[in-house]
This record gives sequence, structure tokens and C-alpha cells, in this order.
Amino acid sequence: MNEPAAPAGEGGLVRVRAELSYDGTDFAGWAKQPGQRTVQGLLEDALAKQPPGERVPRSVVVAGRTDSGVHADGQVVHFDVEPVDAASSRLPVDADGIPDLDRMAHRWNRILPPDVRVRKAEKAPAGFDARFSAMRRHYRYQVSDAPWGVDPLRRRDTLAWNRPLDVDALNAAARELLGLHDFAAYCKPREGATTIRELQSFTWTRVEEHLVVAEVMADAFCHSMVRSLVGTLLMVGDGRRRTGWPHEVLDSEVRTSAVAPPHGLSLAAIDYPPPEQLAARAEQARAVRDLS
Repeated sequence: MNEPAAPAGEGGLVRVRAELSYDGTDFAGWAKQPGQRTVQGLLEDALAKQPPGERVPRSVVVAGRTDSGVHADGQVVHFDVEPVDAASSRLPVDADGIPDLDRMAHRWNRILPPDVRVRKAEKAPAGFDARFSAMRRHYRYQVSDAPWGVDPLRRRDTLAWNRPLDVDALNAAARELLGLHDFAAYCKPREGATTIRELQSFTWTRVEEHLVVAEVMADAFCHSMVRSLVGTLLMVGDGRRRTGWPHEVLDSEVRTSAVAPPHGLSLAAIDYPPPEQLAARAEQARAVRDLS
């Protein structure tokens, strides 16, 4: 989880930053897997299908890997490409040897299926790393507590909860989890990966009569952390658990079994520092954290 990324520009390469959105329903997550339909697999396939003279990029690095069924509105990736000779490209080429990225993105979207879109592509500033330069990640989770379930038009991105939810209780429980903690109880363990995270914001809002939205922000999240937080707090919101129970789970460091389904979750946005701070942020993020 803390492996270094190749420095931008190494070997004459130029780094490209792209923003994506996708409906995760029919994907086996972000990460490429043999025999599985994944966002990374389809994106890298589209990037590779370039006309002669426009070089194939290396593997795509993502800001935040999403699990099977999880959506994204504001995913960010980077990839490094070799400069091309303007004479061999069918597109206008800039001084760094990069073809027109707006037109390239249009090409990629013609190849990609409709459930994943490249919304923007541009040359990355010096020191940019989609994953390690990120300062904050924002997730959104949508829940319907309507007695009749979920509106049919929202069934792919909203969880049906058959009990009424108390937003005040949800927010009271969420506030107790803010700060720097070991979130082992809320993370699916991965060998060699730390579970220490800084939960910076966790709020619940009733945006419509029966639609409740959780917004969660942290410097980084470990595997399954947001879904575990949401699933645990929903049991407070419907009155089955006390407000202090989620913090007791945190202190126990025993993995919670209350994990919300993936389809209600979306990666909403990634925050980055100003360009002059990107490289320093990447070095800081690669350091393994502790609670000292």
C-alpha cells in the first residue's frame, strides 16, 4: 500500500492527469483482475487503442481504488506517456510531444462503454501523483428509509433501509469517530497495510423526505472503511444501538460485521494541494503512519 510511484518525466515520459466517472454496478471494482470486467482494465484497453505513431501509455495509477459495485463521480488517475513526433500524429501535438488531450479523451470515450467516462485529461503539473499527492478523499453514501423502499430510478446508487433513521443520532455518533485513530475495527485487513487514518469529516443530511446522505472525508481510507462506518452507524440511526456504540467498536479493534452494501457508495471528489506542494505531499503520504 505504500509502494513508490515512478517519478514524473522519468526516461523522457510526460505525465497525464485524467478525471473519470463510472457506474460501478457491473464492474468487479477498479483494479484489473484476470477474467473480470474492471474499470482499470477497460480504461487501459482504451488508452492502448491509439493510431500508429501515438504511443501506448504505461499502467494507470488511481487516486482511490473502489470495490466491486462502488461508483465514482470524481475519480482521478495519472499515466505516463512517451512524447510523439508531430509528423506521425493525426492530431495537433504540443511542445512536449503530447497530442491534443481533449480530442484524445473524445477517442477514449468512443471506445469505452457508457458506464465509464473520461471527463477531462490534461498534462499533470510537476510532482503530481494521483494517489500519493492527494490530500483528502470524499465519499458519499445514499440511503432511502422510505417504507416502500427505493425510488426505481435510484435503485443502482441508493440503499433501501426498512427502518426510519434519526439524523441527529447519526451525526452524534459520527462526531465521536473524528480524528486520528486506528480504524482496524472498520477495515478489511491487508498484509503490510496500516489502518491508522484521520477521519476529518463525517456528516449525515436528510436531503429529501426519505433520502439520507452520508458524506465522509479523510486523508485516506483503508479497504472497506467507509462501508463499515456507514453500516455500523445505520444501526444507531434506526435505534437498535446507542450513540456511543460505534466508538466502542473503534476502541475494541475487533472487525465489525455491519458493512453496508457497495451500491450506495460513490467516490465524490479528490482534493490536491497547490502545484508547488504536490511532490512534498506525495513523500509525506508514502510514510507509514502511527499514533505517536
